[in-house]
Amino acid sequence: MGTGPDIAPNLAGLSFEEALKELEAVVRRLESGDAPLDESIDLYARGDALRAHCQARLDAAQARIEAIVADRDGKPQGLRSFDETQG
Repeated sequence: MGTGPDIAPNLAGLSFEEALKELEAVVRRLESGDAPLDESIDLYARGDALRAHCQARLDAAQARIEAIVADRDGKPQGLRSFDETQG
């Protein structure tokens, strides 16, 4: 792990589950206290990028769920495109 722009390579390609699994591994490594200072700083930066990625994926999922269109009885009638909810 190096400092700089390589801290968060290819996060866009990670699923929520993959990112969460890697974040858990980062946390375990940091909590172990075995990592030298420079590695700990890099791990912390990677963990923060993974946390932000997971949060963005959760926010997108929530927006999709909220886009469910209900009829007047409150029953799901269909889905709106996520893009429609942004306008």
